[in-house]
Amino acid sequence: MKPLFICRSISAYTEMPELRDNGKRRYDAWVDWLPLGVLPCLALLFRDRLPSWVFMWAVAFALFLGCKWLTWRRALKTTRAADLFRAICYFFFWPGMDPVPFLSPALPDGRYQITLGGSVLKIAVGAALLFGAARLASGSHTLWVGWLGMFGVILFLHFGTFELLAAGMSKAGFVVEPVMRAPIRARSLGEFWGRRWNTAFNDLVHELAFRPLVRFFHKHSRKAVALATLSVFVISGLVHELVISLPARGGYGLPTAYFILQGLGVLLERSRFGRRIGLGRGLRGWLFTAVLAAGPAFWLFHPPFVRNVILPMLRTLGGY
Repeated sequence: MKPLFICRSISAYTEMPELRDNGKRRYDAWVDWLPLGVLPCLALLFRDRLPSWVFMWAVAFALFLGCKWLTWRRALKTTRAADLFRAICYFFFWPGMDPVPFLSPALPDGRYQITLGGSVLKIAVGAALLFGAARLASGSHTLWVGWLGMFGVILFLHFGTFELLAAGMSKAGFVVEPVMRAPIRARSLGEFWGRRWNTAFNDLVHELAFRPLVRFFHKHSRKAVALATLSVFVISGLVHELVISLPARGGYGLPTAYFILQGLGVLLERSRFGRRIGLGRGLRGWLFTAVLAAGPAFWLFHPPFVRNVILPMLRTLGGY
């Protein structure tokens, strides 16, 4: 926009629109980001008063609600406001981070078809593994029991319950898809992390971190996309430090190292050398993805986390 003084018909005392808009944008930014900064800090106040596993869920839920508010506020700036029912559905009954389906008019039918039996089966198997691990956790400090319980939680919650919620929302007319989209089929790390595993978090960091970082690095380097990609994985690691290492009071740095390794793997498979040796496609791509994503998973869910957070949670579930 050109300076206003070039328009002689405008008084010298007229407020410049760009200044007024910038002030409003700064105020809106504070309102948008404030819960994401305040809610985790409130959870931190109870760190020494709560069991480690309860504190973990408190931090996770604080981050979840903060991100929900941020995405909702940003979407309202370009879309009309939704009614209270739709807002409640988005905030408390949907794990995804894309509010657009909840701000748009309902459709006659959702677009995503999910087999009800498959979702229920995942929930049942996940619950069986979780409560089986809870019984085994009595007096046990072995890591494999904790891993069994974590696998049960992920299967019950992320693959079963969230998929069932997607089916219900889709039936109600909201155009949503599950946050887990058959990650075992991924033929590349980029596909695994970008389009199949926990797409709720991926949608969030792509919009709030990746795109701004690409613009920032583009001013200083030709490798803006690579730098932004690696930076996003570092951010993912730091977020997991809050949810995993902080409640465990140990293992600091391991989740970040895990995600840095994932970022380097993505850059490798997209490089000329990676494409030349067959990464990012076919069987080689699938094997590379499986080894790099699952192999060092103990860095992400490290022993202090399993011993200090997961096993106490399982003992509580088992009534011990």
